[in-house]
Amino acid sequence: MYKTILVPVDLAHPELGRATLALAQAITQGAARIVLLNVLESIPAYVATQLPEGLQVEQHAKARADLQALAGDSGAAAEVRSGHASTTILDYAEEIGADLIVIASHRPGLQDYFLGSTAARVVRHANCAVLVHR
Repeated sequence: MYKTILVPVDLAHPELGRATLALAQAITQGAARIVLLNVLESIPAYVATQLPEGLQVEQHAKARADLQALAGDSGAAAEVRSGHASTTILDYAEEIGADLIVIASHRPGLQDYFLGSTAARVVRHANCAVLVHR
């Protein structure tokens, strides 16, 4: 049914990432490629020049290691990108030809009512099916 499933993961909430990965695995029953994605917010250039050299490279490496640890022996691929979360998720889904995005959602806070959550923006703008795991 699905050939490529994208699972965006917020590493600040690894328990949600594990649960969302488990849901994606249950849906595919091993018949689809699962890709875990973590998006690190871009740091403005004027701030980046003030940071220690190599800090961003270290952050990407740590995020990739954390994603690979979360994937464990599931066979899921791990990718780390920089950018705005929802835009990067949607762009990467197009890039890999994802049939389905399985994304976790948390209980909305006050800021989510004004700005909208990442999951809500992905649902509204995705060109493929989206499953929101709550």
